[in-house]
Amino acid sequence: MKHRPLALLGALLLSTGLVACSSSGDGQDAGGPTVLDVWLMRDSVSDAFQKEFETGFEKAHPEIDVRIQIQEWEGIGEKVTAALASNDAPDVIEVGNTQVAQYAQSGGLTDFTDKVDELDGDFWLEGLAEPGAWEGKQYGIPYYAANRVVIYRTDLFRKAGVDATKIKTRDQWIAATEKLDQGDVQGIYLPGQNWFALAGFVWDEGGDLAVQDGGGWKGGLDSPEALRAMEFYKRLQALGKGPKDSDESRPLQADVVAKGQVAQVIATPGGAGVIAQKNPALKGRLGFFPIPGKTPDTPGAVFTGGSDLVVPAVAAHQDEAYTFIKELTGDAWQTKLALAMSYVPNKTTLATAVASDPGAAAMAVGAANGHATPNTPQWAAVEAKNPIKDYMTAVLTGRDAEAAAAEAARSITTTLNSGS
Repeated sequence: MKHRPLALLGALLLSTGLVACSSSGDGQDAGGPTVLDVWLMRDSVSDAFQKEFETGFEKAHPEIDVRIQIQEWEGIGEKVTAALASNDAPDVIEVGNTQVAQYAQSGGLTDFTDKVDELDGDFWLEGLAEPGAWEGKQYGIPYYAANRVVIYRTDLFRKAGVDATKIKTRDQWIAATEKLDQGDVQGIYLPGQNWFALAGFVWDEGGDLAVQDGGGWKGGLDSPEALRAMEFYKRLQALGKGPKDSDESRPLQADVVAKGQVAQVIATPGGAGVIAQKNPALKGRLGFFPIPGKTPDTPGAVFTGGSDLVVPAVAAHQDEAYTFIKELTGDAWQTKLALAMSYVPNKTTLATAVASDPGAAAMAVGAANGHATPNTPQWAAVEAKNPIKDYMTAVLTGRDAEAAAAEAARSITTTLNSGS
């Protein structure tokens, strides 16, 4: 879910100050259990869940002593790269789902292809499983997911006579948003550069941001499908006052919704809590529904953020690492994790586990039609430049869509095939 640029290893072992990843010497106390070092990311689990899992796991596997170290997202790419190149890597690492290809390309990860069936891989969320694979082999095991939904003001919907439960298609969504966009109320707050939302519309139309072309990649924003998606985005964006030249962070869209009369916003469900914190008067007035699709029987496609679990090829305790992963990604602990953290579980068969949480339940519906960005290590370089944002602003400010799309597609093609 987190997109962090990777620096070249170079002198990282000297410059990052990376010390021994293992706190256990040879990984085993004399005559005691094997010490398993695990890196999980900040806010991946709560303190309470971490304690509960460690206790439960060690009771079931007394031969393993789990030691979880919480890592920060800032700078984690360089730290993981250095760990994979060292002789003292942790045994299990949580990584953003779109980061797996970067690490797998170096040959630094353990191949779990022969374990997919045992881990119920047929039911994994595609948006976690697909980017967890590289060149036909499965390196990342789906851990948890999160994706965007529509957060809406229940009071404004009621005043406008709009029933959110009946919005099942994009056409119905547009009609409802037009009805909401009256007077001082914005039908929707949609910044012009929310490229994650655009990507969902592209996938809905059957297109992609980039496609493999022979031995390389070709940008896909100039396809007829992607152009239709941008046209829909333009219609939706016009039903509010979102800026055409910035994204969700400039200004923070939670601030905009908290201060103004905004009927809807596209965000992860956690955004509702931020909005209510900034404006307590909105507590209890925010609801959720999945981003609508083209037809009522299929939710809108969404970018699946989240994490996978990987094992460094040099990790000392391969069997114990697999046991840890099998437990944490198994049905019992996935259900507990989803309820504790309002996540989407890693399997479609567990969607009902979050039925009691309205925001997570809406996420789970969308997650069934989840996608990931193009599975190539070079995608990080595309995001660093992000010609998609420039393209969107160009179209929204009146430039010819086909010409702007062709320019963006060329930029993506060049970057993906540059190997940089």
